Amino acid sequence: MSQFKKITEQASLHDNLEDLDAVSLLQKINEEDQKVAPAVAACIPEISRLVKALEPRFLSGGRLFYIGAGTSGRLGILDASEIPPTYGMPHDRVIGLIAGGDRAIRKAVEHAEDDTQQAWKDLGEYEIGPTDTVVGIAASGTTPYVLGGIRKARSEGLLTAGITNNPGSPLAEAAEIPIAVDVGPEFITGSTRMKSGTSQKLVLNMISTALMVRVGRVRGNKMVHMQLSNNKLIDRGTRYLMESLGLEYEAAGEALKRYGSVQKALEALK
Repeated sequence: MSQFKKITEQASLHDNLEDLDAVSLLQKINEEDQKVAPAVAACIPEISRLVKALEPRFLSGGRLFYIGAGTSGRLGILDASEIPPTYGMPHDRVIGLIAGGDRAIRKAVEHAEDDTQQAWKDLGEYEIGPTDTVVGIAASGTTPYVLGGIRKARSEGLLTAGITNNPGSPLAEAAEIPIAVDVGPEFITGSTRMKSGTSQKLVLNMISTALMVRVGRVRGNKMVHMQLSNNKLIDRGTRYLMESLGLEYEAAGEALKRYGSVQKALEALK
């Protein structure tokens, strides 16, 4: 492993924060946040490489796994949990795993991230195979839980990627596709739930959204496979059909109810 600069632990560019009033604090946080999107944009070639490699695997039945600890793990679970309602995919196609298990989603589990073997054990519960893809998320790029899982997954021939905020970190070197988003030092020194976490959320949005578009879960710019699980989504689906088919609201609603999804209604009526 080569030496690397741990940007996520560098001192904040701001000091004496306790002396600032609320408005000044918020303005300075916002100044730092504005550095995130350009840093993500610089990683589009690597994100694109992942989406292109992931698409055929996913279409052949492979799954997308996110592994992480703390904030990074929670962000992976958040992204995975939104795929079924948004795109109508089964819950077992995009899966988020966090060090310490589900109880760590709400409360930190001591030393859970320090076990280099546990991620592969967690993945093993899903009978993981060669068409699956594992994306490790770790701002530091040094989290043992994530590193162990990515190294083992890659050695077993799985497609691997690593989302980190430290270029040249062990995770960036371990993953086949490193996505290293350099957002600079955090506003609060070492608080990677801030800019680092925001950048991870943006990258995860890009990966899963682009994948869902590429595998046919979007039509035009509409979520035509979304689950109709509440009145808001039923109304949205009804309006999609009104726009696409030129129907009145009541007729569109009846069609949605009859066929069970926007996509099926469009296939039957267009």
